[in-house]
Amino acid sequence: MSATLLLEPAGRCCWDEPVHIAVRGLAPGQQVTLRASLRDEKGALFWAHARYCADAHGELDLERAPALGCSFAGLEPMGLLWALEPEKPFWRFLKRDVQIPFVLKLEVLDGHDPDPGRLLCQARHERDFLPRGVRREQVRAGRVRATLFLPPGPGPFPGIIDIFGIGGGLLEYRASLLAGHGFATLALAYYNFEDLPRNLDIIPLEYFEEALCYMLQHPQVKGPGIGLLGISLGADICLAMASFLKNVSATVSINGSGTSGNRGINYKQISIPPLDYDPRRIKVAFSGLMDIVDIRNDPVGGYENPSMIPIEKAQGPILFIVGQDDHNWRSELYAQTISERLQAHGKEKPQIICYPGTGHYIEPPYFPLCPASFHTLANKHVMWGGEPRAHSKAQVDAWKQILAFFCKHLGGTQKTAFPKL
Repeated sequence: MSATLLLEPAGRCCWDEPVHIAVRGLAPGQQVTLRASLRDEKGALFWAHARYCADAHGELDLERAPALGCSFAGLEPMGLLWALEPEKPFWRFLKRDVQIPFVLKLEVLDGHDPDPGRLLCQARHERDFLPRGVRREQVRAGRVRATLFLPPGPGPFPGIIDIFGIGGGLLEYRASLLAGHGFATLALAYYNFEDLPRNLDIIPLEYFEEALCYMLQHPQVKGPGIGLLGISLGADICLAMASFLKNVSATVSINGSGTSGNRGINYKQISIPPLDYDPRRIKVAFSGLMDIVDIRNDPVGGYENPSMIPIEKAQGPILFIVGQDDHNWRSELYAQTISERLQAHGKEKPQIICYPGTGHYIEPPYFPLCPASFHTLANKHVMWGGEPRAHSKAQVDAWKQILAFFCKHLGGTQKTAFPKL
């Protein structure tokens, strides 16, 4: 009997959905190595592998069988995805074109490393970023440069604006996945894209207000308010929008700082001065990577520092997602400072979810950890923190928390899929 690799769902599913992996037709107790690989749009190779043993019936089910080592160990049904590592050091895993799925190659090899034997069976699995029925529309409205993703159906749908951090450009993968959960989501560029400014010297909130107005006026977007989702610098922009702009119903900050950082924030006659940083505080890790976690100047005066965003002015609820091993900056300390500021101004303590062993780039489920990559501001490779297993579990839970938060405060029906073989 020849070995067969079984996947459920077979062939294709969305990236944020789990896939059930099993092998049948092995010898009882047979030792095998499972290997996964894919290439991103720039041709960079990512791969992971793990040793397993078939059960007494010659079957292997990754939901029941623990991995015996290599890229990961223990019971990790999705380990072959979250443990993917780049062949090129410090290469960040990103999806640049959501219209084309990643193709994951899965192989079952006889024996265990370092010298696994012949190929027993293989399969290809497409991991999609544009859920079935989701519509993708380019937005060039006034100054706004963005892409809008609309869920299937007649609408209108609760709306979210999705904002990323340093580096600029237009990343769509999180917005496209959110649309698969019933949210009309705008992936918003704000610099280093098309005719937008090449560099970001100051954060002009009027541009983001224009994007907010676009969403509020769209016939497929349900009011009266919009949700905001941001990571890193994008999170701080969302916190500033929630503080100064009207019709923001709910905000999620992923590893934000609640400050203006090294750029000022301007809105009409209001200006928040930059907190700035001291490059002499950069440390060099044993690996040779730069550690910038303490590069920022200390916010003298704590929550009353003039570089703090006046988050007490926000009308809607805020969810803080925090990686406790974030090496971009001390996200947990910043979240605590924001909480102190809110309570000092008579506001309720915000919801803060802290994840141990979790670094800066908290992505949708099953994204591999990015422990280090090139930082455009530092012009060097820097460490972002995180331990692969803990970071992966945090991403799965954080995604559930984000979806539940927006469902609660924006309305909508949460879609959850747990495929079984």
